[in-house]
Amino acid sequence: MAHFAKVNQGIVEKVIVAEQDFIDNLVDDSPGEYIQTSYNTYAGEHRFGGTPLRKNFASVGGHYDSTNDAFYEKQPYPSWTLNNTTFIWEPPVFYPNDGNMYIWNA
Repeated sequence: MAHFAKVNQGIVEKVIVAEQDFIDNLVDDSPGEYIQTSYNTYAGEHRFGGTPLRKNFASVGGHYDSTNDAFYEKQPYPSWTLNNTTFIWEPPVFYPNDGNMYIWNA
């Protein structure tokens, strides 16, 4: 079994678990296409040393960049920028490395 994201105009509408044969024979007249995604891929790396697939696991409401063949989340805050290598959003200032716990609010 594999994961597939239904993508319409660059936006992920849903993620399903299915066999490739099911996707190949699926009759779905709604706009969009199904694109395979990997639960084990994050920031362009496979968690278990395998081959990464499309930078990140797709999430509903997230984006698919067909030019770079990459899934990425919605922008969490206007001040954050998308890393064009990992396709992970980065804050304007990183968490301090002082042992304290911090939560982003902007």
